[in-house]
Amino acid sequence: MTAIFKREVRTYLCSVTGWLFMAAQIFLAGFYFFVVNLNYGYANFANTISSIFFLLLLTAPILAMRILAEERKQKTDQLILTAPVSVGAVVTGKFLAMAAVFSVPVLVICCMPLIMTRFGNAALGESYTAILVYFLFGLTCLAVSLFVSSLTESQVIAAVLSFAILFVGYMMDSIISFITDTGSLLAKILGILSFYPRIANMMVGTLDLTSVLYFVTVILVFLFLTTQSVQKRRYQVSVKTLSLSAYSTGMTAVVCAIAVFVNMAAGLLPASYTNLDVSSQKLYTLTDTTKNAVRGLEEDITIYVICDEESTDTLVAQTLERYQELSDHIQVIYKDPVVSPTFYQQYAENMTLNSLIVESDRRFKVVYYSDMFETTIDYTTYQSTVTGYDAEGLITSAIAYVTSDNAPVVYEVSGHGETALSATFTDGLAKENADHASLTLLTSEAVPENASAVVLNAPANDINAEDTDKLIAYLENGGKIILTTFMMDYFTENMPNLSRVLAYFGLSVGDGLILEGDQNAMYQSPVYLLPDVQVSTMTSTIYDSDYPIVMYPYAQIIEIEEIEGVEVQEFLTTSEAAYEKVGLADGESSEKNDTDRTGSFTVAAYASKVLDEEKTAELVLYTSPLVFTDSTNQYTMSNNLKLFTNAVSAFAGEGESISVPVKSYTEEYLTVSMGTAIVIGAVITLIIPIAMLIFGFMIWYKRRKR
Repeated sequence: MTAIFKREVRTYLCSVTGWLFMAAQIFLAGFYFFVVNLNYGYANFANTISSIFFLLLLTAPILAMRILAEERKQKTDQLILTAPVSVGAVVTGKFLAMAAVFSVPVLVICCMPLIMTRFGNAALGESYTAILVYFLFGLTCLAVSLFVSSLTESQVIAAVLSFAILFVGYMMDSIISFITDTGSLLAKILGILSFYPRIANMMVGTLDLTSVLYFVTVILVFLFLTTQSVQKRRYQVSVKTLSLSAYSTGMTAVVCAIAVFVNMAAGLLPASYTNLDVSSQKLYTLTDTTKNAVRGLEEDITIYVICDEESTDTLVAQTLERYQELSDHIQVIYKDPVVSPTFYQQYAENMTLNSLIVESDRRFKVVYYSDMFETTIDYTTYQSTVTGYDAEGLITSAIAYVTSDNAPVVYEVSGHGETALSATFTDGLAKENADHASLTLLTSEAVPENASAVVLNAPANDINAEDTDKLIAYLENGGKIILTTFMMDYFTENMPNLSRVLAYFGLSVGDGLILEGDQNAMYQSPVYLLPDVQVSTMTSTIYDSDYPIVMYPYAQIIEIEEIEGVEVQEFLTTSEAAYEKVGLADGESSEKNDTDRTGSFTVAAYASKVLDEEKTAELVLYTSPLVFTDSTNQYTMSNNLKLFTNAVSAFAGEGESISVPVKSYTEEYLTVSMGTAIVIGAVITLIIPIAMLIFGFMIWYKRRKR
């Protein structure tokens, strides 16, 4: 086998064919690398790889067309067929020689993601997974082309027939949808021959081991078929008979059956073992919030997918598979609207493909496909861009909804210059299965009895005495309040009425503003605090997080007075280097002086007051007016949002929050100057391929002159 391998490699390197193959691969990959990654700045090399797959359908047959067909035509194959070398060794040696030639451009391609790391955060996991599937598909194309080359003496026929087979395999999904209904037996049989779904599985941030196994088994099967084809020729030459043709056919059937069985068995394994999430956003990995919620299920949940299984969105299908693995109580059923056109109408009038129906014995909830992806619109071009993937959050919320006894109601107080909760935070309420309602205390006789919590988000003006009485009466009945202060008594008028609500729990707000003296506890400026997160009911989902909480842009000290029956948990605190400035409003310098109070200060606290065996009044206080805004939340990977939903969940009696933030889908971008991009692009696209062609031509010409 080694001698065959060396002979074939030498043949490729001493002819123009091998060098042309390598140069074409590097040129096209380099061209798309320049345009997509360097020029447009996309940090995911998978975008480039997806653009060059078609090249393999053309170049692999050309590289392999002569490797057996030409020897058969020139009768030089008889020397090998009659030599004391096994046919398997001959076929393996020739295949490895082609693989070695193909590996050269692949190694060059592997350097491209490393170049990207010099200009930003390149998505290396997705990039090298894409390169792996490109390499496997290339080897598959070579194995198929090698087999076809063993069937004919004509190089042209070998190349054309190889291209036709590979093209059909690559386009099989489209062919299936054209000739038969998806989900039928014929579609499943033809699906075994389809390359594209296996490629697609590994181009979106998943290292799919079943796809790797598929390509490996296809390669081995076609190498075996090539061996059988050559074996027949060998017996024709040696004994002038095809007496072993029946044996050959039987062995072929056995090998193909084994390959199918192995792949089917692998497909039955849990996705958590076969699909490794290599995406930088961890799109396919369920959060601990979901795991804790789903593993505790005690009743059966059915998730209907309005789509046939083969056509379901890959990302959604893998997410649902993860849910099934978490609990035996979850069953996913695919409902093809072609087969069951009226099924979904009992749940909703209009549903798009890939939408979900989450149902229990109590109730159901529809999760629309369009809601699973967060999008933004560029109003200058009116183009829509996907920025987030929210399927997990919506599905987990739906499961909690269909298994809950009732839905909590959160009232947001207005009428005092409050900052309205943004869509990010109201969506967070929806994921907690909490209804969101507005409350104007001036026109309401009292806080509604069904209020699970009341939110006062940074009121700019003090509430009046009557409103204060209503809030205190609500607390006396076991009420819950989430309050963010608007720099009380500092930049605004005094707020004695709102202070009276705080005094109910023995709390008050300091006179000055907090500035941070520790560089590690601030973000860009001393007024942007990164407080320490303490263990508390309010921090259950973020205590061990790698991302901070931001108190932006100002915070004040929470003063705590001990009152009988009141327990206070201080869960956000500054560093020991923080200090309080009282005179900033009057133009005093922000520099620390000897009169400033220093130390670790509390900027967020949870207070509870036991009223009787059944009622407990509760308050969560934050002394930063923008803690629950999009501008702050974007710096914390949604940890500020989790603070909010933790409080809602605790007040609603749900225990740990089941709100899962949207997973960022926004592409990272590289920052490459045009000059640098042109230089790198010229080297990879022009200099390297041209140098290879010149070198190959010189070797060919030198040998021809001999």
